[in-house]
Amino acid sequence: MKIEKFEDIIAWQKAKKLTILIHAQLKNCRDFSFRDQIQRAVISIMNNIAEGFERRTNKELKNFLFIAKGSCGETRSMLYLALQLGYINKEQFKNNYDLSVEISKIISGLIKTL
Repeated sequence: MKIEKFEDIIAWQKAKKLTILIHAQLKNCRDFSFRDQIQRAVISIMNNIAEGFERRTNKELKNFLFIAKGSCGETRSMLYLALQLGYINKEQFKNNYDLSVEISKIISGLIKTL
């Protein structure tokens, strides 16, 4: 299947899902700096995939995919804090963590194909 728009990229679709989950789970979190940081990190995953794709060169897409992968790691790191601080429960942590690992693996696969 040829990817014609960034919305076709599975990693972007899953990153959007993770973004919505994290926003919903932390919408009542009163630790605003924490909430803003994790939200920026998770949004950065999907936005960097989109921006890299729209640049229309494999070299630039690859660079943006590496940034997205880094944001995936930042999101996972913050998920540990969210769990420890009681902002999310263990089930939410596991679901978010597993989804972020899956996204990271898909991004790695995309990078290898470029």
